[in-house]
Amino acid sequence: MTATVPEVPARFQRRTLATVAAAQVLGGAGLAAGITVGALLAQDMLDTSGLAGLPAALFTLGSAGAAFLVGRISQRRGRRTGLVAGYAAGAAGGAGVVAAAALDSIGLFFAALLVYGAGTATNLQARYAGADLAAPHRRGRAISTILVATTLGAVAGPNLSEATQPLGRVFGAPALAGPFVLASAAYGLAALVLWVFLRPDPLLHARHMALTPAGAPAPEAATGPPDPAPARFNRGIALGGAAMVLTQIVMVAIMTMTPIHMQAHGHGLGATGLVIAVHVAFMYLPSPITGVLADRIGRKPLLAASGVTLLAAGLVAASAPIGSVVVLATALALLGLGWNFGLLAGTAMVTDAAAVATRARTQGAVDVGVALAGASGGMLSGVVVAAAGFPALAIGGGVLALAIVPFAARNARRPASSR
Repeated sequence: MTATVPEVPARFQRRTLATVAAAQVLGGAGLAAGITVGALLAQDMLDTSGLAGLPAALFTLGSAGAAFLVGRISQRRGRRTGLVAGYAAGAAGGAGVVAAAALDSIGLFFAALLVYGAGTATNLQARYAGADLAAPHRRGRAISTILVATTLGAVAGPNLSEATQPLGRVFGAPALAGPFVLASAAYGLAALVLWVFLRPDPLLHARHMALTPAGAPAPEAATGPPDPAPARFNRGIALGGAAMVLTQIVMVAIMTMTPIHMQAHGHGLGATGLVIAVHVAFMYLPSPITGVLADRIGRKPLLAASGVTLLAAGLVAASAPIGSVVVLATALALLGLGWNFGLLAGTAMVTDAAAVATRARTQGAVDVGVALAGASGGMLSGVVVAAAGFPALAIGGGVLALAIVPFAARNARRPASSR
């Protein structure tokens, strides 16, 4: 007997969440491994700390291009094809970084970092797959399931920084290239999981759900989308996207310079990995609670909380005693939490407002802005620290993040598609 449309989504949604969550565990490890040592590897290869923020800038710039391409591929071929292509590119980029370090080739290093950024973009794009078949009042929780699944790999990645250093030497590269070997393998496995198990495609099925009357038999998924109407300005998309852009630039800037700041004051790679692991844990681990809050109290109050939390993170980081790993870890935990609030609430707001026929394209465009913001934060962070010091960067980032609050409060008094 053919299943009716209302019956199918719950089954498909459970399968989608389980599959994407499994891939995110692997993708999180790939993302976090590179974050921990990227700046340190660049500092060694370039022999200067002033450009240590360049890796974060390059792979976030690469993630901007990847976000556009993954969004376009998903729009035409579905989430499965788009996400697999993104993770495969991230795996190739990680391998390229290892090769560049082995050959001591700066040009290849820069090019490989750009391609490696595809993994970052795909990690973020995967959250939309969790929301494709979710009911509007449960989208926050669906997105949170995907984000929290990233935690296991993302926390393990930095803590494996020292253990994976011998892998770099196996390939004739410096020890700091070892985590990129792990990143490449993790992204490749994530692509394999999605290719094999993400069936049926959640975005294509959501389109059919929107076109099929309730109670009618669900048609087979098509291989391409209908011709969508041109996207129009939407306040929900604008506010959600702007909030994600702002939180991203602040988070990337402070996170990127923390390992450099710690190394300059005598902390080893183990302590640095621990602080980054705490940061990444708070980026993703609170997601189940954040998702419930987004669904129950609304998206905009959570955006305001994001700005306040990021300000607190900046103040704590700026005032942290030089030798205190605990205080720095606390600051980076607040930084991750503020980012989590902004990303989850902003993602839910954009998904609420985007028409299903153009959803992937809209989400991809938003993530391009998020990635470019991260690239700017990574690039400028090294310059700011070299000129004014780490405390100035931390305080400046916190004050910038506070701009979210008045925008969220002003829009909260206007009718919108979501609270």
